[in-house]
Amino acid sequence: MKLPVQWKYAAAAVGLVLLVILVMDFNRRLESMNRRDEQLAIVRAEGTRVMQTQEALLTQVAYAGSDAAAAEWAYDTGQAKPGETLIQIIPGGGATPTVTPPPVEAAAELPNWQVWWELFFGEHQ
Repeated sequence: MKLPVQWKYAAAAVGLVLLVILVMDFNRRLESMNRRDEQLAIVRAEGTRVMQTQEALLTQVAYAGSDAAAAEWAYDTGQAKPGETLIQIIPGGGATPTVTPPPVEAAAELPNWQVWWELFFGEHQ
């Protein structure tokens, strides 16, 4: 009894099915790798941002412990160095400055014919 399908055609069909399965698996792995690469890029960007924040904070901490920061704080709180005289300006009461309004330029009066001329033939922006 002879089989209607030859063995080489059956083997080719099985090989083709295996090839399709392998290509689908390869595609799935590539998609997974691309997704992980995107996540890695996001994590690296966040890491860079965190490192920049840490550097900025370390710089602020170093300045806060410096003599310049102490001197700035002392002047802001009204303290003076030895040998300096602290002067505080106290505004006088009762005298309020008058505010002078800015001068208003009077618009030049044009004759009616010039107004109409500008309306029809003048350059408009």
